[in-house]
Amino acid sequence: MCPYLYTTFHILLLLAFMALCRIKTVEKMRGHAPGEFGKLLGLDRIPEVRCLRNKMDDLSTGNTSELWAAHLSKHWMNMDTTSAGTLYIDGHVRVYHGGLTKPPRRFVSRERLCLRGTTDYWVNDAIGRPFFVVEKTIDPGLLQILQDNIVPRLLKEVPPQHGEQELDANPQLCRFILVFDREGYSPAFFKDMWLKHRIGCMTYHKHPGEDWPEEWFFKHEVVLPNGETVTLKLAEMGSLVGSGKNGMWMREIRKLTKSGHQTSLISSVYELPHTQLGARMFSRWCQENFFQYMMKHFAIDLLQEYGIEKLPDTERVVNPAWRELDKSRNSIQNKLRHRRARFGEMTIHPESEDNALKYKKWVTKKAELLEQIEQYESELEGLKVKLKQEPKHITWEELEEEDKFFSLVPGRKRLMDTVKMIAYRAETAMAGLLKGKTTLDSPAARRLLQDLYVTEADILPHPEEKLLHVRVHNASRPISNAALTQLFEELNAAEFCFPGTEMRMTYELVSNDFGG
Repeated sequence: MCPYLYTTFHILLLLAFMALCRIKTVEKMRGHAPGEFGKLLGLDRIPEVRCLRNKMDDLSTGNTSELWAAHLSKHWMNMDTTSAGTLYIDGHVRVYHGGLTKPPRRFVSRERLCLRGTTDYWVNDAIGRPFFVVEKTIDPGLLQILQDNIVPRLLKEVPPQHGEQELDANPQLCRFILVFDREGYSPAFFKDMWLKHRIGCMTYHKHPGEDWPEEWFFKHEVVLPNGETVTLKLAEMGSLVGSGKNGMWMREIRKLTKSGHQTSLISSVYELPHTQLGARMFSRWCQENFFQYMMKHFAIDLLQEYGIEKLPDTERVVNPAWRELDKSRNSIQNKLRHRRARFGEMTIHPESEDNALKYKKWVTKKAELLEQIEQYESELEGLKVKLKQEPKHITWEELEEEDKFFSLVPGRKRLMDTVKMIAYRAETAMAGLLKGKTTLDSPAARRLLQDLYVTEADILPHPEEKLLHVRVHNASRPISNAALTQLFEELNAAEFCFPGTEMRMTYELVSNDFGG
């Protein structure tokens, strides 16, 4: 089949099928029958690997992928305005193991190491469904990304949770809520978001202070965003966060665990009950689960194409000379701290003068420590002076040639990120149907769907009746067959048509006998 017969619709649908079937790279399509996959698209066969790569390059030229992703994000928010009212933001480091360039190092919590890579900042809803992602080769930190990239976009795209008249009438209402971890802790940022945009922020308290008395905590039945009901011991009190002009009164809510530990969150969301705030903050693990699931099943860390491109000359980066001086300062401070502690210990516990030999060794060792302390103090003062003189940030153009790094070509990555977001949201919706009709929990529902995507099926078109009948082969267990039957009833009731045609799709199992 000629390459020009593969339309944009065919390519995007094929990429979505690959994601759902856990085919993580284009090269792995060589191990699958092209004719069988082609039947799913209504074609004789799918494109060959080289042709598919070329088509992906055509679809990702310019800012086409970004415009498509922005349109989908706005569409998803308008479809479910309530879920867009509370947004979870977190960064995910995509580690780079290639040799084309050396991007800056950043701490990777899952590896507990500083590794080279890029940072993606994901914006999700309360049950982990993604809206959009912001990629940064040079990571200025969560706060800067929120101010420069995420908040301006959300102000344009998030559907109104309250009208302007409601906001004016009730000073406690907010436009929407941002939830993030301690990296975004900044009283000045909280105050700025509230005064300028009426945006509520929630995060963990970085300086919670002393524990509250346990009698302040009461049990509450709390419904999490995914529908699960849990019992939490919660307490609330007003708290002055920050100081001076950046000080702001916020709500502090603490959860008491069985071990007696108190987890503290602060929030500038004033109109919601503290039980709802606790449910939203303490369910932030949904985004961590999203990252883990996407890494394992959808390979979001996969390098989609090889290539680099130059960064803008005006892009600000950390000065390598300043970084080396800062590294040396930290090293000397650690050495100085250790020797001061040893010198203080020897001063508090002196050696007895009765034993002349031991006393002489003690005096000699103490003198050596004092000499080392004075030497390190002198070096530290010199480094502090150099650090003040050396700029912390410079432009990319000012970097020495050996220090320059490049960004990875983003084309196919941005396209595949969008396709994988669609696939994840589709799978989440289907898992919700299975949970609602059966006793399956979310992980079991997803496992059943993963098996369903690779199960053999018969596709029987009936053009005269405008029907496309799909007969799915039975699962391995009767309980799975029963769950799939209920899922097919939901899909049949929706009366979906095969994209691009008027043929209504119907589903059933090959056999309805679920006996053991």
